[in-house]
Amino acid sequence: MNARPKRLRPARPNATAMTRSTCPYCGVGCGVLIGRDAAGGVVVKGDPDHPANFGRLCSKGTALGETVDLEDRLLAPRVNGQDTDWDSALDLVARRFREVIAAHGPEAVAFYVSGQLLTEDYYVANKLMKGFIGSGNIDTNSRLCMASSVAGHRRAFGTDTVPGLYEDLDSADLVVLTGSNLAWCHPVLYQRLVAAKAARPAIKVVVIDPRRTATCDIADLHLAVAPGGDGALFNALLAEIATRGAECSAFLAYVDGYPAALAAARASDPALSGLSPADLAAFCDLWIGIERVVTVYSQSINQSSSGTDKVNAILNCHLATGRIGRPGMGPFSVTGQPNAMGGREVGGLANMLACHLEIENPSHRAAVRDFWGAPRIAQGPGLKAVEMFRAVAAGRIKAIWIIHTNPVVSMPDADAVRAALAGCEFVVVSDITDRTDTALLAHVLLPATAWAEKDGTVTNSERRISRQRAVLPAPGLARPDWAILAEVGRRMGWPAAFDWQSPAEVFAEHAALSGVAGQLGSDFDVSDFAGITPAQYEGLEPFLWPQGPRQRGGRFFATGAFHTPDGKGRMIAVTPRPPARATCANYPLRLNTGRTRDQWHTMTRTAKSARLNQHLGEPYLEVNPADAAALGLEPADLVRVTSPDGAAVLRVLISDAVRAGEVFAPMHWTGETASAARIDALVAAVTDPVSGQPESKAAVVRVERLAPAWYGFAVSAERPADPDTAYWTRTRATTGWRLELAGDATPADWEDWARGLFTLPEGTAEAVTLFDPARGRARIAFHAEGRLIAALFTGREPVALARTHVVAKVGAENPAAVLAGQPGADAPDPGPTVCACLNVGVTQIRTAIESGQAMSVAAIGAALGAGTSCGSCRPEIAALIARFAPRTAAE
Repeated sequence: MNARPKRLRPARPNATAMTRSTCPYCGVGCGVLIGRDAAGGVVVKGDPDHPANFGRLCSKGTALGETVDLEDRLLAPRVNGQDTDWDSALDLVARRFREVIAAHGPEAVAFYVSGQLLTEDYYVANKLMKGFIGSGNIDTNSRLCMASSVAGHRRAFGTDTVPGLYEDLDSADLVVLTGSNLAWCHPVLYQRLVAAKAARPAIKVVVIDPRRTATCDIADLHLAVAPGGDGALFNALLAEIATRGAECSAFLAYVDGYPAALAAARASDPALSGLSPADLAAFCDLWIGIERVVTVYSQSINQSSSGTDKVNAILNCHLATGRIGRPGMGPFSVTGQPNAMGGREVGGLANMLACHLEIENPSHRAAVRDFWGAPRIAQGPGLKAVEMFRAVAAGRIKAIWIIHTNPVVSMPDADAVRAALAGCEFVVVSDITDRTDTALLAHVLLPATAWAEKDGTVTNSERRISRQRAVLPAPGLARPDWAILAEVGRRMGWPAAFDWQSPAEVFAEHAALSGVAGQLGSDFDVSDFAGITPAQYEGLEPFLWPQGPRQRGGRFFATGAFHTPDGKGRMIAVTPRPPARATCANYPLRLNTGRTRDQWHTMTRTAKSARLNQHLGEPYLEVNPADAAALGLEPADLVRVTSPDGAAVLRVLISDAVRAGEVFAPMHWTGETASAARIDALVAAVTDPVSGQPESKAAVVRVERLAPAWYGFAVSAERPADPDTAYWTRTRATTGWRLELAGDATPADWEDWARGLFTLPEGTAEAVTLFDPARGRARIAFHAEGRLIAALFTGREPVALARTHVVAKVGAENPAAVLAGQPGADAPDPGPTVCACLNVGVTQIRTAIESGQAMSVAAIGAALGAGTSCGSCRPEIAALIARFAPRTAAE
């Protein structure tokens, strides 16, 4: 009996045609080709003609076709838990928002949206809230990842502009990666850099990160900076630039603020960087001595209580030397979401207006109001994300609409966010599933279309706008987000303003407004497309903005021309400061958070792919060996991680990749996928005072070893319910589901307990059991019609067995054979997955290394295929070679 097949859509007659679209994951904005196979499945390939990726995809992009089934999809509007029709649901949403506004004013409602929205969706939401409801209370989960970059850009350049292009990575002679694990978080850009370094070995790469990450595989210099120490590092660089006379006096004519910024840099203590004088000198030698330098920065810079200052410390160095806007040089912010940039362009942040106009500027507000024909316009910034949910908790916001994001998991102080939404008068959630932690708290659930069903545009990190095209029909009653928002706008009383019939019309209006913005001096101008027709929109090719009368594509600021009132750039005096909370005796460790290679946000999409779950498929805490010894921790132990704000239970991964005194945990697991792994529940809602971005990488915690009565591992053809145990994680597997378990009390009857776990009442399946009371072990295999349908393995210690082998046995004959937990000699276990693209495991790679068959990453690729697809596993393969390569007698 095999696992229930996923709900697939029927195949279309033209099953081999391929449609050009864009990947829905990170901000690289990779082009993809999407088609259908004869069985109704979806085939996804990299688009060789797209300038962002030239056909290359990462492991997540490669697995996209495995994530579009209809299992768990929300297929009809739902009010108070009951399915209903669209008219009833939308009438209720419009009426409740109107009532709250009438009774309490427009500041009593809010939208919390997402970088998962297409630009057209974002535009409609922004127009509805800021122009017609008349409040600035629309913010986005992009506040959590790149708001500090936006604020730093605006302070330095006068507008939120990324100056450079991806091709600068090809021509740079030095690439500095700071706060960015590019190999795992932006793998296609990382592989582009790997290729550039292979073609020109003289290229130098510096990685600045407290952890030794996979990105360090190509680093000529790894600087393990102290948490929060980036500002001190770049201030030290600026001071050394001046000491060596390396500033560019010609470019400084375009810049104000240099004397004050330099004085602040010279007053800074370089020791706050946590780096030795030798490391500081080595970095300064490289940066100052190599003109063509690109500084790529990401979340570890932005997600800080001093994130904006860190951004400006980086920008200061480029402005002082004139290394900006020219080939192979400049600061480069890489975004974490597919349309974080598009959201910035339409004013999706609470403190911005559409088309990079300023919400604080009366003439900008008037221009947007007049263009929209709006009855009112927001008179100033709305509440940023953390402030917004505090206002929900306080009862000042009484109705909130959350779209394609899961703040109960992703917001800092996540338990407080959950409590706030649970107490809110009216919560609307638009999503593709009802199983997110946030959707469980909604009064109204609205079924939205998903990737491959959506039609619109997105903007990547280099300002390239690409089309996302629908190739699948909308399932059930699902609708596009722009259409849902527009219908609510019409029902709230503004039918003419929201009377679009297609996303092409929305895009054309957005482009026309950008022309108005361009006349006011905005950098964002795509008014060449103001008259775009539906046919032209359908065929729209990727392009770089701006595309207007003043400029078309290219780089910014090589010769000044900043978007400030006097046209000059601004250098900002930066005083570095440590994280907001200091470690103490009660919370002695610093918690860093981030992403894993094969998962995405809160796993609504990636967790559907069994192969993506095979690499680091359980929530974990990375602990330095010295801290592990002091805490009495062994590999695979369970620990409780506690901060002043919350707690989580995680599996221990002992690794010298983190420094003593620091620990790391991924951010992806939810209440749907684990018992207690919502890591942002531990993160304080401390924010940068300029950007409002939370400090997500510097929580203070303590770690305590747990001592469960038993540990377990289970597999099942059908999805098990939430186990009633102290610890569990549930993951989709190739043959169904797999679980990791631990409990505080040993069941009196293991077979009876297991039947409850798998929902297999007596008589529905036969059991084969193996009990060893002396060693505290129980192994149970359930079968029906001669085939394995579920199995449970327990013991007093973490269960050691060949998990990949056991998973593969679900649905197989001879169910008793699985109780051995190990494969026979004729069927070796591949081990935990290293290469998710081609399903190559660590045991296979280790065997090839130890036998001498493959002694290089290239040789492993030739022998097993690992590392030859997206390439993001190549650093891990290199580490395995270093660990397991046979030693010579001389060694």
